[in-house]
Amino acid sequence: MESTFKLEGYIADIYKEEMYKAVINVTDGVITSITKDDTLPDDMNYIMPGLIDAHVHIESSMLLPSEFARMAVKHGVTGIVTDPHEIANVLGEPGIDFMIEDSKKVRFNFLFGAPSCVPSTKFETSGATLDSTAVERLMQRDDIAFLSEMMNYPGVLSEDKDVMAKIAAAKKHNKPIDGHAPALSGEGLVKYAGAGITTEHECATTQEAEEKIKRGMKILIREGSAAKNFDALYTLIDKYPDSVMMCTDDMHPDELCTPHSYIDGMCIKALKYGCDLRNVLKAGSVNAAKHYGIKHASIKVGERAEFVVLDENWNVKQTYIDGAMVYDEELGIIKEAFWRTPRNIEGTTFPNVMNHEKISADEICTKAEGERTRLNIISVENGQIYTKTDQEVLEIQDGKVMPSVEKDVLKMVVVNRYDSNVKPAVAYIRGFGLKRGAFGSTISHDCHNIVCVGTDDDSIVKVVNRLVELKGGMVAVDGDNIEELELPLAGLMSPLKGRDVANTYRQLNSKVKELGTSFHAPFMTLSFMTLLVIPELKLSDKGLFDGKQFKFTDIFTQRKISLR
Repeated sequence: MESTFKLEGYIADIYKEEMYKAVINVTDGVITSITKDDTLPDDMNYIMPGLIDAHVHIESSMLLPSEFARMAVKHGVTGIVTDPHEIANVLGEPGIDFMIEDSKKVRFNFLFGAPSCVPSTKFETSGATLDSTAVERLMQRDDIAFLSEMMNYPGVLSEDKDVMAKIAAAKKHNKPIDGHAPALSGEGLVKYAGAGITTEHECATTQEAEEKIKRGMKILIREGSAAKNFDALYTLIDKYPDSVMMCTDDMHPDELCTPHSYIDGMCIKALKYGCDLRNVLKAGSVNAAKHYGIKHASIKVGERAEFVVLDENWNVKQTYIDGAMVYDEELGIIKEAFWRTPRNIEGTTFPNVMNHEKISADEICTKAEGERTRLNIISVENGQIYTKTDQEVLEIQDGKVMPSVEKDVLKMVVVNRYDSNVKPAVAYIRGFGLKRGAFGSTISHDCHNIVCVGTDDDSIVKVVNRLVELKGGMVAVDGDNIEELELPLAGLMSPLKGRDVANTYRQLNSKVKELGTSFHAPFMTLSFMTLLVIPELKLSDKGLFDGKQFKFTDIFTQRKISLR
């Protein structure tokens, strides 16, 4: 039996670049007619293309793909371009398979890429390796749509054999190649873009973005939970309307569960800043659909119903995907339309790995001679994933370098979760502002070893050992008080509903703020302190790493020195 319905509203036709009052008729999920009608009332809703997140790692939401989609449609997002390299770094190809299989449970547009950098560099330990042979195998699959961000830009510039083979595999199968080359310019950029790499989401300035646009790259304006570049780049939307997309890169569950905080929030912000609506919708939807070949992104006769209904304040009234209404503001998720497979996680065993055993305080002490010593320390600011190299003189007690709450220099520890025989790596970091306690996680980009920051060794040990017991999660310690979120899927994700994960995550963030930090998203920021491909100074499980020189550096500015 035919199912027919109609909608009245202002149609945003981006391809014809016009807005008009019209009636849309839909039969069996297909748009059968669009009739302009100027006699319709003025106070109608707007019918616009579904929004697309052009680059996001689902794992950073700590939700299963199906649950991520359930949250996303409430924002009018109908599709995402997603790189599963977080779970691939932990579990390899089986992790990618898990993500794709779970995504099939719901009516939503997932575009999965083949991770290009697992691990991101040779200077850290991951749970798996995807070489060019594995990437070629993935590129052959119909459910893999592109080569994910090529973070190893030094490998591209030096024409590393394995890196170039991965790029060649994507070209062979006519699939786009995503980029990741922060601050790269000049001849290096010419070579990087010339290799066929077509996007960049790491731009921090319009100058950097414009240089990359001139080299043929599409710029993804990023506004995530930790890295926020929208205010610096939004003018590109009107200046280069066909070369800009919107993305979050990483979105934590509390913000995903907050109205106007996803791609819809970026669009609202762009309009508030004076950007043209047509260009905003190009950046928030159409450009990504064109670049990645996402189907049904236009409101046209003969296409499946694939759009979002908004009021004048950008509140999502309804979301339609693949011919069906999957979300209604009053009814919520339309289960029979949204879920292709009934949601059931009871008794499910999730793939994971945690091979390291508990640690002791002796394993994380930094030994030195004298009474004081000068160290190279990581310096981080709120809302940034870039760091700077700083130096500080710290006191030595009983032959051990002590962190300093007064100087805001805390101890940072990374523990290899894949090999119990590896000693923890230790460094010092400024910016988090803790006055007591410690917090840590198994979400640490990109290899997802255990990472922890704290004011004292005992608190750090408590955090690390609880994470070992949980086999992954987030933990905050304040004396004897321990608060936690268990993440049984690869130590990255929870099978719980988004609201439940978001509420626990909010509580953890609040606890860390009680410990003294002023950071908006301390766990998210901490997760990037191990990402070696983002300058300047980071810590891997193998040691302190200088991202500018792309090599390890010493924690001490000088060895065996006593300063008075």
